[in-house]
Amino acid sequence: MLARLAPLLLFVSACSAPPVAGWRLVWSDEFAVDGAPDPTKWDHEQGKVRNDEAQFYTHARPRNARVEDGMLVIEAHREDFDGSAYTSASLHTKGKASFTRARVEVRAKLPHGRGLWPAIWMLGDSWHEVGWPACGEIDVVEFVGHEPGVVHHNVHTADFNHMRGNGRGTRIPLADASDAFHVYAVEWDRERMTFSIDGAPTFTVSNDGGGIGAWPFDAPFFLLLNVAVGGSWGGQQGIDETVFPQRMTVDWVRVWERR
Repeated sequence: MLARLAPLLLFVSACSAPPVAGWRLVWSDEFAVDGAPDPTKWDHEQGKVRNDEAQFYTHARPRNARVEDGMLVIEAHREDFDGSAYTSASLHTKGKASFTRARVEVRAKLPHGRGLWPAIWMLGDSWHEVGWPACGEIDVVEFVGHEPGVVHHNVHTADFNHMRGNGRGTRIPLADASDAFHVYAVEWDRERMTFSIDGAPTFTVSNDGGGIGAWPFDAPFFLLLNVAVGGSWGGQQGIDETVFPQRMTVDWVRVWERR
């Protein structure tokens, strides 16, 4: 009987999450099973995809993305691969899970080193149809290795983005982002979007009523987890090749909707 119950007990343990008042859990990954990231929840970007970054995102390669010891590991390496000098991974939920007016929480420890650019972020499902930034972008947390001790929240839309010089965002001092786990979260509804770290609010963006160009966040958004190397922001002060390999370690991802 105990042998039959063991898988059930593992499932209950892996899927349990402490309740959040006023919210119900609708999607999560506790990374309870070692091996490849769950293919029913995650897909992989492949190649050199954005921002003049130096890494090649590999597809389903354990060296760059794997679950071990109850954690998701996304690891960047200094190695020659398909014409690039670095490899890494970018996981996303597009086509598998998207969320509208939700609360997204990720418990993670970030890599360090000049040239590293990890991010936990979201894009609108309309990305391939309308392009960026019209689809909208929510950066739950970004970190650039040449600026240790600080993490960033950013929100990009057609009307407000860094290309126009009016992007909405903030810098948050966080001395141990690469040494300790923190819970990075964002929640939003029709009126506002609020970011937090370890439950403490850090940044709010309000809907100014300017329409979809300013507030595309009433449509579904999917989640991305990646570790970039170099690029238009991460590589502004070069890349320290002595720090590799570097990893982002993710304890869990949980998505909630209001009851």
